[in-house]
Amino acid sequence: MSAPRIERLGDDALLVRLGDAIDASVNARVHALAARVREASPSWLQDLVPAYASLAVFFDAERTATGDPHAFVGEFVTQLLDDDTAPAGHATLHEIPVCYGGTHGEDLVAAARELGLDAATLIARHSAPLYTVAMIGFAPGFPYLLGLDSALALPRLATPRTHVPAGSVAIGGAQAGIYPRQSPGGWRLLGRTPRVLFDTARAQPALLQPGDHVRFLPIDAATFDRLGASA
Repeated sequence: MSAPRIERLGDDALLVRLGDAIDASVNARVHALAARVREASPSWLQDLVPAYASLAVFFDAERTATGDPHAFVGEFVTQLLDDDTAPAGHATLHEIPVCYGGTHGEDLVAAARELGLDAATLIARHSAPLYTVAMIGFAPGFPYLLGLDSALALPRLATPRTHVPAGSVAIGGAQAGIYPRQSPGGWRLLGRTPRVLFDTARAQPALLQPGDHVRFLPIDAATFDRLGASA
């Protein structure tokens, strides 16, 4: 495991690198560090942005009461890196209903064939794990999910689609994800959820937050329509 590295990220931020690859244990350390910083709640803290193997720490330089705010914040973060105290649990479990295949997941059959499976087995294996929201990126509210069965990894499409429906549940490489809004995209579409992942009218627009857990629940088309109407 590589030693943490702290780098400047503009005038008002630091980037704390805890690794260099997609790794569940490294990502867990990222979220644990973020939780410790939030728990400490320093007056200068503006925002925290977790990624797979790093944490961006944004600060208000005027609140650090020092001539070198980067050094001040870096020392604060370093002390928390050395703290082995486990932060209080904060992850939320989200059960996300998914209608697999057909018009809701047009790549399901081809993906199953490529993996040497039937569609029902692919659905069962895709919906079995408990996923972790490793980070939010690409588009507002788009969750990159760790926990995909490694045997289900599939390359992205050679030519991305110009139109991916909102709520599409997909595989991209060794990752799972959900498109929160209609957008272009090159991931393999297995299904679609009626849940609204991003809504600016909500106090917290993004339904899923870094560190949260996700479990997919297969549903039929009639249930999708009913839940979609109520949403």
